[in-house]
Amino acid sequence: MTTENGKINTADVPMGRYNFRHRSERTKSQKRRFEEELNERMIRAIEGINAQKQWVKSEDIQRISLFFHDNVLEKEYRATALPAFKYYVTCACIIFFCIFIVQILVLPKTSVLGISFGAAFLLLSFIVFICFAGQLLQCNTKASDSLMWILKSSGIIANNPWPRMALTVTTTAIILIMSIFNMFFLDNKIAPFFNSINTLNESLHGSHNHSMKIVQDDSFFLPYFIYSCILGLISCSVFLRVSYELKLVTMLTAVVGYSIIFLHTHASMLDGYSNLLYMSMPFKRPGILKELKTMGCVSLFIFFITLFVLARQNEYYCRLDFLWKNKFKKECEEIETMENLNRVLLENVLPAHVAEHFLARNWKNEDLYHQSYDCVCVMFASIPDFKEFYTESDVNKEGLECLRLLNEIIADFDDLLSKPKFSGVEKIKTIGSTYMAATGLSASPGQEQIIQEPERQCVHIGTMVEFAFALTAKLDVINKHSFNDFMLRVGMNHGPVVAGVIGAQKPQYDIWGNTVNVASRMESTGVLEKIQVTEETANVLQILGYSCSCRGIINVKGKGELKTYFVHTEMTRTLSQGNVAT
Repeated sequence: MTTENGKINTADVPMGRYNFRHRSERTKSQKRRFEEELNERMIRAIEGINAQKQWVKSEDIQRISLFFHDNVLEKEYRATALPAFKYYVTCACIIFFCIFIVQILVLPKTSVLGISFGAAFLLLSFIVFICFAGQLLQCNTKASDSLMWILKSSGIIANNPWPRMALTVTTTAIILIMSIFNMFFLDNKIAPFFNSINTLNESLHGSHNHSMKIVQDDSFFLPYFIYSCILGLISCSVFLRVSYELKLVTMLTAVVGYSIIFLHTHASMLDGYSNLLYMSMPFKRPGILKELKTMGCVSLFIFFITLFVLARQNEYYCRLDFLWKNKFKKECEEIETMENLNRVLLENVLPAHVAEHFLARNWKNEDLYHQSYDCVCVMFASIPDFKEFYTESDVNKEGLECLRLLNEIIADFDDLLSKPKFSGVEKIKTIGSTYMAATGLSASPGQEQIIQEPERQCVHIGTMVEFAFALTAKLDVINKHSFNDFMLRVGMNHGPVVAGVIGAQKPQYDIWGNTVNVASRMESTGVLEKIQVTEETANVLQILGYSCSCRGIINVKGKGELKTYFVHTEMTRTLSQGNVAT
């Protein structure tokens, strides 16, 4: 179905045997074929990526900033809806709960600890409620109108990047602040004690037991603040689809703030903790990298670098995923366009239900398409004068101008088929200056059998008569503009026919049967500006309200003597001329 360039080859039009449906509906086999086509193209695309290793470097993404070169694509990416944002907030709140568990189990139970974590818990709970409100209110159909603003807020957060960024900053800021907040409300009892120990080396061993008690009672919780800060940094990385520049700024600000606290504002407390740990070895002090404040800052910096690299890598793959989804969407639209183009081209050559049969091809079925109909009206309309009109001379460019006029006539005839009134008329073919059409080919045999009333079965015969009058009126209009006096000769008949398609690469739809042969004889033995029909067709037309006059018995080649009729309804013809003029 596709060439090496990924284009659909319209020459390999699928053929098969399926039940027909309405022309505007897509059958299950078409959907399956469409999905198979998409899967094949995506597999080739993925294989191309693996072969060329385009995942390492994409030409559409800048290497440093990771922005798309196309500004329109960049705006689309940033404006992409993010329904999973509420789950990111939930993960961040779980990390906050872990920090709360660590500090509530380790730190002294003070009112500041309870009030601070209580306020933070309320704020984060409100944020989570806003994010999940839309989903909760959708489950409750009886929600009051006063809560609709919450539903709208939830939708705005999921679909708008700026509210998401604001909530991301707010959530991470609360968690990062609460990681270190309660450290400011601890009593600094270690530094004064250790200063006295430095001046009293002789009493070092006597005070050892008392110092260890201080470490156990007041200082053992200091490393847990560093652990809490690391957890706070991790909470920034759970927002996967949020811009990594925002996460970079947030984590960098947090690391700088934590470093200032550990190295400056609370350096004495951390120094006292380190000195108490190594007070049994006063003359063998460990290096600076073994101090708690230094190791804490180094640990935070290492985690910051690691999380930054992960965030950048995640950002790259998110953008690459968006890029391929966008390309996949364009591929789908291209395939859909090509499929619709194939459908239009086929429907210009074949009837709509036959084109549907070709598009819904079953590759395992190569049977010839054919269909039998019990009641089809066949019409032949010819312009006998055109044979005399056609000449090949230098004046008309060796007959080119004559063919140009014939093409104009046939094209105007075809325009009538687009009118809703003649939607049931199917053009079969043109033979020279003879126009062949039929009605009653759209319905399947099962639908014909359901309708039992003869009048209902033969309504399309009246449509064919109206189409014949419209052709005559259209030819009169062309005569006025081209200063000619062409006249139409029409023959009609109805009865059973067999319809089918001959050819595979260049399919040709046609109908066969005695009904077609008799209709052709009605035209060839007819009279100019008259519609000649058989006796059976005349009887049906009279039931439908058309006036028919008996021509008499004529000799028809291959059929013997037949009694024929002329259809003449001046009112219908005048009405048809009015429709053509409009």
